Amino acid sequence: MAVRIDDLDRKILVQLQKDGGLSLDEIAKVVGSSKTPVWNRIRKMRDAGIIKQQTFLLDAEALGFEACFFVLIRTSEHDAEWQARFLKALLDRDEVQEAHRLAGDIDYILKVRVANARAYDTFYQALISEVKVHNVTALLSMEEIKSTTFLPL
Repeated sequence: MAVRIDDLDRKILVQLQKDGGLSLDEIAKVVGSSKTPVWNRIRKMRDAGIIKQQTFLLDAEALGFEACFFVLIRTSEHDAEWQARFLKALLDRDEVQEAHRLAGDIDYILKVRVANARAYDTFYQALISEVKVHNVTALLSMEEIKSTTFLPL
């Protein structure tokens, strides 16, 4: 069940999404409130699970991770043991930025960030050595057009 938030909560969340490093004073000024109520609302939204964590976004290319692959996986295995091994394999690899189970012809899609094609092949070889998959298709992103974590509040 969704937690109810009001307009002030939404304004606070918009500011946090824009820059999680803003001070309470800066947020309060922009949203038209004072520091203590803003802090109480942030704490309430953390406790309710609306705010999951505070983090910083890094520039992957500036850090040498120049290749982004979208990996489409089909499997003929769907039992709980296979799923547990597959989940562990994904969680153990920092290269996997996102993983989604899909409806339709493709079972899973992964977003994998690596330095280059050779690094992707190393990732791929390790993955298929741990879990049986029916088919893997890797798509190299030529250009990132939009990437955001911003929710339309």
